Amino acid sequence: MAKAYKKQSLGRGLSALLNDPIKDINSADDKNADQVIGNVIELHIDQIEVNPFQPRTNFEIEKISELANSIKELGIIQPITVRKTGFKSFQIISGERRLRAVKSLDIQSIPAFIRIANDQQSLEMALVENIQRQNLDPIEIALCYQRLIDDVKLTQEQMSSRVGKKRSTISNYLRLLKLDPIIQTGIRDGFISMGHGRTLVTIENINDQLKIYKKILSESLSVREVEKLSRNLKDCSKEIKKIDKSLPDLFKSNVNRLKKIFNAEVKIKLNGKEKGSIIIPFNNIAEYNKLNKILNSD
Repeated sequence: MAKAYKKQSLGRGLSALLNDPIKDINSADDKNADQVIGNVIELHIDQIEVNPFQPRTNFEIEKISELANSIKELGIIQPITVRKTGFKSFQIISGERRLRAVKSLDIQSIPAFIRIANDQQSLEMALVENIQRQNLDPIEIALCYQRLIDDVKLTQEQMSSRVGKKRSTISNYLRLLKLDPIIQTGIRDGFISMGHGRTLVTIENINDQLKIYKKILSESLSVREVEKLSRNLKDCSKEIKKIDKSLPDLFKSNVNRLKKIFNAEVKIKLNGKEKGSIIIPFNNIAEYNKLNKILNSD
């Protein structure tokens, strides 16, 4: 049978400071602040609220249960980190999974590091901590980076320094947010990889993205196969654009139809508004005979 959880006697003298309104700490400049800030203190779980800036949106019940079993057996190995928001009031910066696990065990307190931070600092710490330590999916990571840009006003260079990632890596994650929401959901649910997403995002047309996405799912395409499809699609788009620039609308639709009929790179060249020629190339006598047969067929 697993041994019962034993409350860790961490920071009991320090906890008394936080339970005395006269000695309460509200800023880093307050008396006794150095005794509280950065130290581990046992906090009652009712005094701790969740972080509204929490970037993780999915907390798997099975994972929380596994963590709870570990805590029941070994206790809290790593304290959570909180910021002080008022008298006997704290907010999680990191460690929400641990808090959820402790609550499921009906344990009344949890060891915590105390920090003094404003909303922006708390958001930055929560986002950076999650990027560095949590097993977030690629879209959650991308959203963390985007929030650091939008809400904390960090540049990609500053983010690179904060999270220890190359700027190119950060950029690759951010580009995933340009994908259609359906494809983003596919990445989050593990139907396709980040590699698939990085390839799909290079395709400008959303409808083309979705078509290839469905093809990936139905045919279990590898990233390399998707890259090939993407290149073919781009080459086709370039050819169409080239045709569009050189031919009036009257001739555009016929070019691709003639290519299919003759299975050759048919070209239409105009010598004026209404004059021109149709060119059907061949590489050998065999190809010529095939073209000739098609031309002379009823």
